[in-house]
Amino acid sequence: MTPAGSLLEADALHKAYGPTPALDGADFSVHAGEVVAVMGPSGSGKSTLLHCLAGIISPDSGTVRYGRHELTAMNDAERSALRRADFGFVFQFGQLVPELSCLENVALPLRLSGVRRKEAEERALEWLTRLEVDGVRGQRPGEVSGGQGQRVAVARALVGNPRVVFADEPTGALDSLNGERVMTLLTDAARETRAAVVLVTHETRVAAYSDREVTVRDGKARERLAAI
Repeated sequence: MTPAGSLLEADALHKAYGPTPALDGADFSVHAGEVVAVMGPSGSGKSTLLHCLAGIISPDSGTVRYGRHELTAMNDAERSALRRADFGFVFQFGQLVPELSCLENVALPLRLSGVRRKEAEERALEWLTRLEVDGVRGQRPGEVSGGQGQRVAVARALVGNPRVVFADEPTGALDSLNGERVMTLLTDAARETRAAVVLVTHETRVAAYSDREVTVRDGKARERLAAI
């Protein structure tokens, strides 16, 4: 069972793809302002766990609770609205919109939520400045370096002041120096804003930025203290 008072928690999640089980009774919890690293070998179920926690996919059984919301009881439209309002996402390759400038990419979540263009871009520029990439605001994603692009992606994830940030291998496409910079900026900003971070990674050096580590193996999640 997950501890009381968690911001986001899952109990006894099961998920199979055909005859292959991806999750087999996995439990998970994260508190506000906490960074939890989800580790495990390829195919262990760690990305499936993240997708269930974020309401992107539904488990076959078990429950996911976010505050007073039970994601597993919500329909697709309700989960989509919740993700747009309260969750932020950072992926391995950024997944920025290539036709938009970096500033427009960061402002996009706000624009989709109905924020006016001027205000959205002002808030986007604040985050680009905070993440030290305001100099590329007018450039498109294909015109910036991998490290710059990933910091733009982090800015996009944080611009809406999410309560939970899901980061799936956020440094997987970066060299060690850029990876460390991205992780420092992401975790520092999240802790300052009291956002929880669910960090999927297979790299020990990335997991070292977390407060706790959860290892997923054979579809089960087991916790241990992160290395100091």
